[in-house]
Amino acid sequence: MTTETTIDTGTNELLCVIRDRVAIITLNRPEARNSLSDALTPALRTMIRSCGEDRNVGALLITGAGEAFCAGGNVKGMGAHRDQAKLEMPLEDRIADLQERQRLLTGALVSVRKPTIAALPGPAVGAGLAIAMACDIRIAAQSAFVATGYARIALSGDYGIAWLLTRLVGTARARELMFTGDRINATRAEAIGLVNRVVPDDKLQAEAFALAKSLAEGPRLALRYMKDNLDEAVLFDFETARDHEAERLIRLTTTADHKEAVQAFIEKRKAVFTGK
Repeated sequence: MTTETTIDTGTNELLCVIRDRVAIITLNRPEARNSLSDALTPALRTMIRSCGEDRNVGALLITGAGEAFCAGGNVKGMGAHRDQAKLEMPLEDRIADLQERQRLLTGALVSVRKPTIAALPGPAVGAGLAIAMACDIRIAAQSAFVATGYARIALSGDYGIAWLLTRLVGTARARELMFTGDRINATRAEAIGLVNRVVPDDKLQAEAFALAKSLAEGPRLALRYMKDNLDEAVLFDFETARDHEAERLIRLTTTADHKEAVQAFIEKRKAVFTGK
């Protein structure tokens, strides 16, 4: 039986429901291609943190309303409509402000110890692409595309986009995508490893939710440790990563979830995990 709880995000620009242990977080500014705003962005930061800590949530699914995932920052707001108060801040304070906002958004998303999925119904650009890449898995609709976009507005990138992009597609492709800002269609994005799979537009949400639900029903402690192992795989040397991997596996052999999984395998039934 499907259960669904609506979460108050504090703004209509961000929607959140918890369905079958999946937190579905929807950027809801379709008229602006779900670009970030002073209302949406803080709400997104809050939902990432709260859903990441909620024991009733087993996976996070982030998507966009309408025909876009997220067009990134508000470029129009960088022109004549710039926030005058921020412009008057000392340069060092402005740098610290952005660093903190990044830490609480893509930084927090990367730190979530549950599976995270981005479902792209359309373009993911700039900071929007960084948000998608900060998730563990990306599923794109056939009509979606991605672009870094920063070169087109003479900026160098933020929200960790260079690190995330290099980690996913390698140095040479990351440089090409950052320098040119070219649009990459869904098919090529899948071919270079930027998205995990491409699906027909009308099946995107159903397929993304099905995957998120499957992961949310999985062995949450094992998935948490898998994320730790995978993160360390690109940060530590082989010996250190291998030793940490061994420690985590032995710890998991003492859990109720491991015992349940073994018993379910013997009895040829689906395991029911409790996170213990």
